[in-house]
Amino acid sequence: MTDQHDVIVLGVGGMGSATVAHLADRGVDVLGLERYDVPHGYGSSHGITRIFRLAYYEHPDYVPLLRRAATLWEDLESDHDRQLLYRTGSIDAGPTDDPLVEGSKRSCEEHDLEYERLSSDELTDRYPGYRLPDDYTAIYQPDGGFLVPEDCIVAHVDRAHRAGATIRARERVVNWQPTDDGGVRVETDHAAYEADSLVITAGAWAAQFVDALDGIAVPERQVLAWLQPDEPEYFAPERFPVWNLRVPEGRFYGFPVHGVPGFKLGRYHHREETVDPDAFEREPTQADERLLREFAEQYFPAGAGPTMRMETCLFTNTPDDHFVLDTLPEHPQVAVGAGFSGHGFKFASVVGEILADLALDGETDHGIEMFSLDRF
Repeated sequence: MTDQHDVIVLGVGGMGSATVAHLADRGVDVLGLERYDVPHGYGSSHGITRIFRLAYYEHPDYVPLLRRAATLWEDLESDHDRQLLYRTGSIDAGPTDDPLVEGSKRSCEEHDLEYERLSSDELTDRYPGYRLPDDYTAIYQPDGGFLVPEDCIVAHVDRAHRAGATIRARERVVNWQPTDDGGVRVETDHAAYEADSLVITAGAWAAQFVDALDGIAVPERQVLAWLQPDEPEYFAPERFPVWNLRVPEGRFYGFPVHGVPGFKLGRYHHREETVDPDAFEREPTQADERLLREFAEQYFPAGAGPTMRMETCLFTNTPDDHFVLDTLPEHPQVAVGAGFSGHGFKFASVVGEILADLALDGETDHGIEMFSLDRF
């Protein structure tokens, strides 16, 4: 006989683990299916630290979701044995009139977020790890910080298990199809399952399961580096806010030392390599290292010591870099969370709540109009 559940969640990474936890908390019989381990390092929800920031230059409409996400992260942390969210403050910096700087300021002002506008000299006086050009401006927002993604996934899965969820790792979904009674049937390399509804949170593999995402949710190779600081005290969490920086070489981001004896940095859309998530260069190369080291030597020279670690991950980008959170028009019993475009993990806690709403009710009270699939 086929296993029957209320909801099946396809993919138990950052978004899927949160979705399973929210559904289980509501008393739903939920099954989570993950092709790799829980957690794992093959997708988009790993890498020791992930930025959390409220000053959101991408669009002010993200801020209410971020506030809710923070509340949910704190709630999750309250019954977990490890800290999940570390508050360091956040820096958004670039040329004075750059959209990154002005957009961050606009988000703060529209949503009454506390912030300070700092010149380059003021930034360096306060946080000496930074060495930005003289004509740059920084927006400092004190509520930013970082999440520990692997621990966040474990915490969500622990909560889901306590509420009765079933999660199966090392089980690859082969196919899904609607059933005649308005539900879904999901086939894996182990078994077949049926449910009233399906949530697809498959990260870089999402387009393999949703035809409408073909060409919309596009995987990209991303590389991170951890460099040993020459002045370690400058890069400790209490003296080094997480940052988001626009320079002529591109947009970069980074973190204080945590978990690895090096400060972490990356370039958004690293080398702009669109890839097959099942067949790409996972091992970082000297060219990857050189790109990140040259940046660090110029803008964070006290941090550009020996390389401690490098790691690849996957972005899954949409054409406008905004998310997809929606149900499928032809199959309303299927909800999709995809295309998080390299800035989604901080939202995982609230995305799980949204996708649980969509799976059970077909709608949510959260403002997600800008994430509709039909905008493309």
